[in-house]
Amino acid sequence: MPLSPPLRVVQWATGAVGRYSLRSLITRPEFDLVGVLVYDPDKVGQDAGTLVGLPEAGVTCTDDVDEILAMDADCVLHMPLPASYFGGNHPSDVETICALLAAGKNVITTTGFVYPKCYGPAVVERLEAACRAGGSSLHGTGINPGFMSDTLPLALTGLSSRVDHIFVRESSDFRGHPSRQIVVDLFGFTLSPKDYVTAVRPFRAYQRALFAESVQFVAENLGVTLDEVDEKDEFELAVEEFEISAGPVRAGTVCASRWMFSGLVRGRPFMTVECVYKADATRVSRWADPGFSIHIEGVPQFMVSVGEITHGLAGAAAHAVNSVAALCAAPPGIRTALDLPLATGRGTVRLA
Repeated sequence: MPLSPPLRVVQWATGAVGRYSLRSLITRPEFDLVGVLVYDPDKVGQDAGTLVGLPEAGVTCTDDVDEILAMDADCVLHMPLPASYFGGNHPSDVETICALLAAGKNVITTTGFVYPKCYGPAVVERLEAACRAGGSSLHGTGINPGFMSDTLPLALTGLSSRVDHIFVRESSDFRGHPSRQIVVDLFGFTLSPKDYVTAVRPFRAYQRALFAESVQFVAENLGVTLDEVDEKDEFELAVEEFEISAGPVRAGTVCASRWMFSGLVRGRPFMTVECVYKADATRVSRWADPGFSIHIEGVPQFMVSVGEITHGLAGAAAHAVNSVAALCAAPPGIRTALDLPLATGRGTVRLA
C-alpha cells in the first residue's frame, strides 16, 4: 500500500553523490529528511542544510549507526564508497544493508545490488530474510550500472526481432570530480604504474562484481544463460603534467583506464560493457570521448548515443531519489528495475 507523502528519508553518506541526494531531500516537499549518516568527523554535529549550502534543515548529521537504525524512517538512501575501500574492519555493504532492512527501512543503494542474484543464493537469502524481518524492500540503482548498462539496453531490445550482441560503452571525464578518495584511492589516477597495480586490486574485484550484475541481469531477462563474465582492464600514462580538481597528475603516472566486461556463451560474447575513465579527457586522446553509446546488433541493428552527462553524479543521485516513492509502495523483498515502475522526474519540473 503506498505511503502518504511526505516520505521520511535518511541520507546515508554525504560524499560526491550523497550531497546531491541530500539537497533534493531537503528541497522537495514530498520528502521529510529525518536523519543523515556521515563518515567524516568534521561533519558530525553539522546541520544537514548547512552542509550542502542551504538554510538550516533542523537535522543534525551523525556518525552513530545505532541512532540511524532506531529512527522511524520509510527509506534510506545508501550512498557510501564501496566497503572494500575501508578495509577489513569495516562492515560489508551486505551487512549494513541487511541491518537497515531488518530495522524496517526500505533501502535504495548506489553501491551495486542492481541484480543481487549475481552474488549467489546465500547472499540473496540473507537479503530476503532481512526484508521479511523488517517488512522492507531493497533496490540498487545509479547511472551505470543502474540504467545505461542494464535498464536502457533491455528496453531497447523491445524493438528487436533478433538480438545477436549488445554493446554498451561509458566514457567518463574525471577532470572536475572533487573527491580524491574516488579519483586517486579507487580509480588509481595520479599513481605510478607499480602503485596503481597494487592499489586498484580491491577496486578491480568490486568493478567485476558490479558490472557482472548488469550483464547477468540483461542476459537472464532475455532468456540467455551465460557461461561466465570475463573482465579485462588496461591503463594509460600521462605524457605531461596537468591539474584536475582532485590534484596534480604528473607525467608517467596513471591518467586513464579502460575496463571490458563480457558475458560469454560458448566462448562468444553475448553482451559487452566497456568503461573508459579519464582523469582529463582533453589530455587523453586514447579511447572514446566522454559519453554513452549502446549498440544492438541483430534485426533491426541500431545504435543509441548519449553525449557526456555534465553532472553524472547528480544523475546517479536523482535516479535514486526518484525511485523512493515506488520502492516504499512495493511489496517486501529485493526489487530490480523491472519490478518497479519507471523512475521519472515527477516533482522536479520547473516551468518558467
